[in-house]
Amino acid sequence: MVSVPGAATAAGQAELGDIRKAIANVAKTDGVVGAIGEVYVDGKRVGRGTAGSRLLHGKGGLIPSGSRYRIASQTKLMEAAIVLQLVGEGKLTLEDKLGDVLPEMAEHDYVDRAAEITVQQLIRHTSGIPDFMASGKFDVFDFTTPYQPIDLVKAARTVPRQGEPGEYRYSTTNYVLLGMIIERVTGHDRAAEFERRLFAPLGMRHTYLATKVSDQIKGPHGHGYYPDDQGRPRDVDRLNATIGAEGAISTAHDVSAFYRALSQGKLVPADLQRQLPRPFPSMCGGTVASASGGMPGISSITFSSIDGRTQFAVAVTLKIDNEKAEAVGAAITKAAEAVLCPGG
Repeated sequence: MVSVPGAATAAGQAELGDIRKAIANVAKTDGVVGAIGEVYVDGKRVGRGTAGSRLLHGKGGLIPSGSRYRIASQTKLMEAAIVLQLVGEGKLTLEDKLGDVLPEMAEHDYVDRAAEITVQQLIRHTSGIPDFMASGKFDVFDFTTPYQPIDLVKAARTVPRQGEPGEYRYSTTNYVLLGMIIERVTGHDRAAEFERRLFAPLGMRHTYLATKVSDQIKGPHGHGYYPDDQGRPRDVDRLNATIGAEGAISTAHDVSAFYRALSQGKLVPADLQRQLPRPFPSMCGGTVASASGGMPGISSITFSSIDGRTQFAVAVTLKIDNEKAEAVGAAITKAAEAVLCPGG
């Protein structure tokens, strides 16, 4: 147990479970190369763990627990917060139609039914717009082809619609379009708005938005791997950041700062917070919620107490297809339960 004097943990307990043991158990899961995790209470680190290795086959030593890693789809929650800030500033409304904010989507038929789809539906994955990856036009191992956001949108147009506007269908294309809206409304590029609105004010000094066609993580970090056509794990430490809308690279400290501020109402106007695509509380008697992200070579989950005081940020590098890593996700959740609600 780790004592946390004077600070409430996720379930109001005075102690946390064994963090090092929990991370070590995650690292034993099939398909895992290395695992790191840190716990923060009221912004202060109270525990950390690392297990496995930095490189494949046990090489490279341990991953420093404070290393940078790709937070993948957790980036979407950050982007949603920025869009809602713009709504709060009167520069956009939730009811604005995609075809009005980005007229070319309707004029050139880049997005089916663009005149009906709202900003709110993009945020909440209820637009029915297909995911561009389903087009089969993009290669995980392509580190040389630069794409523009409109290229991804056009690729999604070749995929059959996933549902009617208003029906939930998860699709990263929604957030590609929201990124384009941020740039159109602010006149600044997406990375600059992330820095100005989130990273700088929250002291997320080790966080940045990857934007390059062949982008490597800065500083010491764990390498992830993805199986090629023959099933052999290939290093995907480099990834083409122009494919997608999930480019944030962060640390346990920084991502915890984001969730703390978000949960405590410091980022989004109070009347708009319910629009955030936040997960439902699912642990420690309903006092903890989680947000996850996965992409080739990485699975990351941040658990945060509803009051925003406690965070447990976990990142796991993989050597298997992250879409088939259900056991890894289950192991991370089990580790969080052991750490955040050890009595329960």
